[in-house]
Amino acid sequence: QLQAFGGGLVQAGGSLRLSCAASGRTISGYAMGWFRQAPGKEREFVAVIKWSSGVTYYADHAKGRFTISKDNAKKTMYLQMNSLKPEDTAVYYCAATGLIYYSGSVYWQPNNYEHWGQGTQVTVSS
Repeated sequence: QLQAFGGGLVQAGGSLRLSCAASGRTISGYAMGWFRQAPGKEREFVAVIKWSSGVTYYADHAKGRFTISKDNAKKTMYLQMNSLKPEDTAVYYCAATGLIYYSGSVYWQPNNYEHWGQGTQVTVSS
């Protein structure tokens, strides 16, 4: 079970940190990612971290502004979002996939993730 939280309302240029807590499972055999979905748009990949190795991948729109990280002891994944823009406004979801021996584009596809948390709303005002 995944639970995402930490969303909110922030002004453009501000920062937020999202958290995703995992419970009830061993997560070392998973890659955990963040997606977002704005109204009327498809769900979009943001970033992913392989739990055991710590390898990360980012979408182009997140590079340089967002940082994905994890806390093994807390079984919690984070997304630090800096320099937020109005176009970052969306519902953010965390997800987990057992596809850990891949790279790149495999992680961009929502269909490759088996487990999803509920979303948390991020609103960036201009």
